[in-house]
Amino acid sequence: MEQFEQIDEQRSWSLAQRQAGKRISFVPTMGALHAGHASLIERAKSEGDVVVVSIFVNPTQFDNPDDLEAYPKQMERDWEVCQSLGVDAVFVPTKEAMFPNGYCTFVEVVGPLQESLCAVSRPGHFRGVCTVVQKLFNIVQPDCAIFGQKDLQQVLIIQRMVSDLSSPVEIIVAPTIREDDGLALSSRNQRLDDESRANAVSVPRGLELANQAFKAGERNSNKLMTAFANEVLMYENVDLDYADVVDLDGFVECEEANDHCILAVAVFFNGVRLIDHIHLGGPSLPVAIED
Repeated sequence: MEQFEQIDEQRSWSLAQRQAGKRISFVPTMGALHAGHASLIERAKSEGDVVVVSIFVNPTQFDNPDDLEAYPKQMERDWEVCQSLGVDAVFVPTKEAMFPNGYCTFVEVVGPLQESLCAVSRPGHFRGVCTVVQKLFNIVQPDCAIFGQKDLQQVLIIQRMVSDLSSPVEIIVAPTIREDDGLALSSRNQRLDDESRANAVSVPRGLELANQAFKAGERNSNKLMTAFANEVLMYENVDLDYADVVDLDGFVECEEANDHCILAVAVFFNGVRLIDHIHLGGPSLPVAIED
């Protein structure tokens, strides 16, 4: 397995692979790899001849300096994970390489995708995401890139960016991976203390309660959101960032839910922000619901 820190090294390696007729699959990450990332890497292996994983904690997508500082970092373990999964190259650029002094160019998608959910609660977040992803695409030059469905708004924004910029990268969306108790895997889970980790299961449980209500005929978005909120807000040190019903047809918030809607949520557990969503009327989440 190769490891590159310099942009020209990664670009030269990718060029050699393409000249050899190999299809490059790419998994961009911020490190702190877990089973969810492993599933993306496995999917990447099935989609291409060689796999590149990038590890870069992108400062431009953090609106809170404390959140950036607290983001988990475990480079040695990440290296071992990549090696065990048969990754061909790991790109680990420095902040100085990606955003040199005087950097002033950004990529931003505008419109409905930027008018709700994380785009509102984290101003500038997706501008930072789009900028770093497009830079990574320019450097790695992949044929396809794999993203997790858990970050659905991010995936939709990246798909729009790629389409609008005529980028020759196929975006592949892999399913959300969950713990046995239903909590969606996230690098942020590592920051949860024991009490918060136990309480965090209320997120998938609340989503499933709303989903069950929808399946039983409830269509009022406020009532569906309340079903979720009542489940998570029974615990201490929990703050609800948002819970919104969004129609994927146009990505707009709606008062009456339908089969095209998701319930998307973001919740702070003792300061650690977790996001998740469920497609209303879709498959149930693997959570225990008390009668």
